[in-house]
Amino acid sequence: MLEILLTVTFGIASLLLLLLLFSRRRREGEPPLIKGWIPFLGKALEFRNDSYQFLQQLQKCHGDVFTVLIAGKYMTFVMNPLLYPAVIKQGKQLDFHEFSDAAASTTFGYPAVRTGRFPGLSDKIQRSFLLLQGFALNSLTLTMMGNLQLVLQQDFLSSHEVGSVCDWREEGLYEFCERVMFEATFLTLYGRPTHTNSDVHAHFHRERWIDALRDNFRKFDAVFPLLIARIPIGLLGRTKSIREQLIRFFHPQRMAEWTSPSEFIQARKDIFQQYDTLKDLDKAAHHFGILWASVGNTIPACFWCLYHLLSSPQAFSVVREEIMGLFGEKEPESVLSRDILTREQLEKLIYLESAINESLRLSSISMNIRVVQEDFCLRLNPHSSVCVRKGDIVALYPQSTHLDPDIYPNPQQYQFDRFVDNGKVKTEFYKGNQKVRYYHMPFGSGATMCPGRFFAINELKQFLCITLLMCDMQLNAGQQHATMDKSRAGLGIMPPANLISFRYRVKKNSI
Repeated sequence: MLEILLTVTFGIASLLLLLLLFSRRRREGEPPLIKGWIPFLGKALEFRNDSYQFLQQLQKCHGDVFTVLIAGKYMTFVMNPLLYPAVIKQGKQLDFHEFSDAAASTTFGYPAVRTGRFPGLSDKIQRSFLLLQGFALNSLTLTMMGNLQLVLQQDFLSSHEVGSVCDWREEGLYEFCERVMFEATFLTLYGRPTHTNSDVHAHFHRERWIDALRDNFRKFDAVFPLLIARIPIGLLGRTKSIREQLIRFFHPQRMAEWTSPSEFIQARKDIFQQYDTLKDLDKAAHHFGILWASVGNTIPACFWCLYHLLSSPQAFSVVREEIMGLFGEKEPESVLSRDILTREQLEKLIYLESAINESLRLSSISMNIRVVQEDFCLRLNPHSSVCVRKGDIVALYPQSTHLDPDIYPNPQQYQFDRFVDNGKVKTEFYKGNQKVRYYHMPFGSGATMCPGRFFAINELKQFLCITLLMCDMQLNAGQQHATMDKSRAGLGIMPPANLISFRYRVKKNSI
């Protein structure tokens, strides 16, 4: 027995010694290197537990730039926002698309598009996102406005078969945001599947296909961080089967029968049709990926925006008065059936936009990632540079900027008018006496910013306008403040970690 123990101990010691001898060492000119004592994992557990506190502590110990081993990847973090421009402008030597293409294809189940099998496909897909901004956003705005009203109206009718539609209803705030935004966004982008009825009063008799789709989406989204982390889908229980169901929902033959798809989705269908090498289920997987991109972060963003407004009487009053000011002497509830809240009107709501930006500042825990294409020295400013290696990741961590007290006084506090200055949108923020160019980054930065950000912000504005005008709403008393589920840190807007319940009722003239 003793001999076996000695053999095992010697074997482990030898393995650790080999790892120490052949593991990475810091070269001259490179940033401080933090590897941890666990091979491959490195500091992955500390990062996952509380990425913000972990990185803040490393910044105090090692300065604004350092390299950390996290789950087999060496990641160089640039923590000072004044150094961000040096990273963002390096489009050639620091590439985003390599990482995003690999991560998306693995997560959603379609082949990587930046290969010789699909020449030009990646560029065509990127150009299609122009149909979520500019002039094309006008028609999307009107469609979304109608769908939001439809979903809320059918919701109240279906939940009040007995009694008055004006009775109070109690529900989880996140569940409410999820249910409303999931269906309204789907209808706006993809159109209406066959055999469904858009008549509000026929709602009870139609199959709730959207409920089954949303349920599968929720299950998939729960393991999304593990898929992004490259955990094989076969190790994640029923996730592979659930993903297959979601993909098959978007089969091209099925989508061909859907009515009134958006110009954006129709353009993507036309693009995919040009590639014989792209199988039907590959095309379907691309459409499923867009579904996640359109609601995966928007739903939690809606929650935080509405939660903060309901938690702050002053913010609620100012924002609602601003919205009602669009109607002049009219009663807003009585004219909601018209196509009134246009994109141009939404852009005039300065305090609403500020309240949204403030909620995003507090709830966004994203990372801006670039893959190093070759060994080179990254010049951060005229006085300093750091050397990085091919295959490593350079990461910006915007939460450190969003919570920087030099940029945002009392950074943990919600201030709905933080992005307003003398009645106009505030766009100048300073760290010390230096202007910060990238002060608000929930959608990324530079050329790699989320291409659907204009559509997403528009959706948030519409959701808040419609709910504030159509409903009376109150948070239930005696419950804890909402906290963030930080297990999804690095992936966008954090969902709440605890249940927040509220009560609401439709206003008399809204149905």
